[in-house]
Amino acid sequence: MKKLFFPCALGVLLLLASPGRATAKDTRQKVAMPPTMQEHMLNNMRDHLRALQEIQAALAKKNFDNAADIAEQRIGMSSLETHGAAHMAPYMPKPMRDIGTQMHRAASRFSRTAQEAAVKADMAPVLDDFSTLLRQCVACHDSYRLR
Repeated sequence: MKKLFFPCALGVLLLLASPGRATAKDTRQKVAMPPTMQEHMLNNMRDHLRALQEIQAALAKKNFDNAADIAEQRIGMSSLETHGAAHMAPYMPKPMRDIGTQMHRAASRFSRTAQEAAVKADMAPVLDDFSTLLRQCVACHDSYRLR
């Protein structure tokens, strides 16, 4: 089964990336903001993505405390000031702000669940909370765009 997975997955990726493939119209709401704020937001989102990857790597090693720290400090409610959330908020539509707030709260909940997993050694709640966190990212990226 493993031997078939990689060639099939590679074939699907190549098909999706082919230039002849028809693309659907982007129906996401464009969020207008000054270029410097736009770059700031994109940098924040790139850091969130790097943090998510680092969290996943920590979880793979069952390093729950490290995953919890990354989540809280880089994405959770504790990260709002560092990311300049108060300066960004006025440029976002309210539903986008709400998704962002839910994402930061989900990261903080994940952090607490990961800390508990260090004691309980139960991955299910950790993975469930990580999925909830990612769902917020997907919801925002499915609905809004900057460019």
